[in-house]
This record gives sequence, C-alpha cells and structure tokens, in this order.
Amino acid sequence: MSSPISAETVRANYERIRGEVGEGVTVVVATKYVSPEEMEALAEAGIPVVGENRLQDLEAKHARFGDRFRWHFIGHLQSRKARDVSALCELVHSLDSLSAARRLTAPALVEVNLSGEDTKSGVPREELARFLDEARELGIEVRGLMTMPPLAEEPEASRPYFRELRELARQNSLQELSMGTSQDYRVAAEEGATLVRVGSVLFGR
Repeated sequence: MSSPISAETVRANYERIRGEVGEGVTVVVATKYVSPEEMEALAEAGIPVVGENRLQDLEAKHARFGDRFRWHFIGHLQSRKARDVSALCELVHSLDSLSAARRLTAPALVEVNLSGEDTKSGVPREELARFLDEARELGIEVRGLMTMPPLAEEPEASRPYFRELRELARQNSLQELSMGTSQDYRVAAEEGATLVRVGSVLFGR
C-alpha cells in the first residue's frame, strides 16, 4: 500500500517541475491513482490543474472539490460519456472519434497515435488533417494535439514522437501540445509541450 500523499512533498515537487519545464507549460496533475481523500493534499498544496482518466472518478472528485481545481480529462474519451465530461472539464486531451466529437461541447485536443500501436488510442497521423476538418465542421474548438509515445526506459526514446507531434501541430496551425508524463516531461518541454501530465513524480511515489 502506498503512503499517503503529503501536501508539502507535492508543493515542493510541483515547484521543481514548474522550474524545469518553464513558464509557458501547464503542469496537469494526473489524479488517476489519487483517492478523493488524497485530493485534499493537492488542494492544500495549491495545485491549480488536475487531469482525470475516468468519468466516474471525475464526477466523484468534482462533487467534493469542484472549484478548488481546474479540471482536464486525459483518459480515453468514450462517445457516450463525452457530454458529461464536457460539463465538468475546461479541456479534453483525448478526442479521437467523430462520434465523441458530436457530443462534445468542451474545447479539445486531438489524440494522435504516432506509434501505430494497436493498444493505443488516437487518430493515425495520415488521417489527422481530415479528422481535424470534420471535427471543426461539427463545431469543436480544437486547440491542439496530444500523444502517448511507446513505453520506454529512456526518456530520450520519446523525443522523435514529441518532435513529430510538434511538426503536425505546426502544419495544422494548432498551438497546444499535450505530451510528456512523469518519466519524460523534461524532453517534452524541450520539444515544445504546452501541457505535461505528471503523477507519480509529483507525489514522491
């Protein structure tokens, strides 16, 4: 069993990470493995933005801590849950289907599957331009792109994927880039991330 989250540890790690990624990068704290009780420590630490993976957890945590955080959705977006996610979140990082886009009202990032892994969600790179056109026709405010590189032991292994996402964003005149997690957020920031999603590195786990 993991030890409880300490507000002091979170605050110190958050300030360190912010210093490492720089002023223009939003640190989104991934709360998938944070209980509603532990969310209190994040609030006490002054964390502004949290990212949740599942609607059920999002609803439970939002009910208790609604205005104490800005809420992002960073998990796989199921179309039947898109409307409920939209009602609670200021940004969705993981739009990858038109069926979800038809129900989405929140601003979104389009998830791109750059690795071609079957186990990963996301729009294939060769279908991205068409998907963006169709999403915009549905009235979606697409602000940028998100990706998840293959799991790797070395953070440097993620760099080519982050670089490619940045180029795709440039080609499509998009500003926001959600890329980088606890293990490779520094590399992501070097390659132009505007949002990084961190969890374990923040909690000292």
